[in-house]
Amino acid sequence: MNIWNYVTIVSAVLVTILILIQTRGASLGAGLGGAGEVNTVRRGSDKTLHQLTIILVVIFAASIIMTIVAQ
Repeated sequence: MNIWNYVTIVSAVLVTILILIQTRGASLGAGLGGAGEVNTVRRGSDKTLHQLTIILVVIFAASIIMTIVAQ
């Protein structure tokens, strides 16, 4: 196992955790359109979590590509 396999596993776990941390509504009904409010601007910690998730997804994708190239 090379380093890219470890990077892929760690980044996959972290992306999963970050996605589960992010909440978009109070309940399942809010996620399915039950809530009347629409948040269009991310602020504070929500913005930071969103940006960190994007960075980790890029790292995850790059590690998969590097794993394929390294074989």
